[in-house]
Amino acid sequence: MSTSNKDALMDAVVDDHREMYEYYEQYVKNAGKPDAQQRWANQLFWEIARHAVGEEIVIYPLMEKHLGPKGLELADQDRDEHQFVKEQLYRLEGMSAGTTEYDQLLKTVMDHLHQHNDSEEQKDLPLLFEKLGAEGAATAAASFKKTKGFAPTHPHPSAPNKPPFETLVSLMTAPVDKLRDAFAQFPTPEEKAAAAQN
Repeated sequence: MSTSNKDALMDAVVDDHREMYEYYEQYVKNAGKPDAQQRWANQLFWEIARHAVGEEIVIYPLMEKHLGPKGLELADQDRDEHQFVKEQLYRLEGMSAGTTEYDQLLKTVMDHLHQHNDSEEQKDLPLLFEKLGAEGAATAAASFKKTKGFAPTHPHPSAPNKPPFETLVSLMTAPVDKLRDAFAQFPTPEEKAAAAQN
């Protein structure tokens, strides 16, 4: 194992968490502009869906393998928290962005995600890094990033959330999601650049 203390897996996960928070912040900043809010919500859901599948396929099995009974407990808890988020995002996909009901439910989701993400960053990932070391974390980070490339981009609350069935379902649903994305609107590169400067 490498003697470096760099946790590439933590960096990859934290980067995703920050993106989620930024997309939600842009959603809130665009209050009164339902089209812009829908674009930012689409971007947020896209990121959350890909991130969740990446964790469920790569990170949680590593926790189960390397952390023993505690890893099984943490991974199951994290999957339950993901399930709650997937169910709420699925509900939101059938609602109109910018309405009071939508805003309240999305805020509930983000509050839940903040707690979940904080727990991962403060508890789960540091425990996993102790077992993986820098090289193992770098390998896991590369797998996590690669997995997000073929992951579904919409919530599928009825899909399995453990490999190998999740992997199979992800491979089957991702192309359908990508087709749906072709007809959805997302923030333009200019909107993303402007948001990054704020």
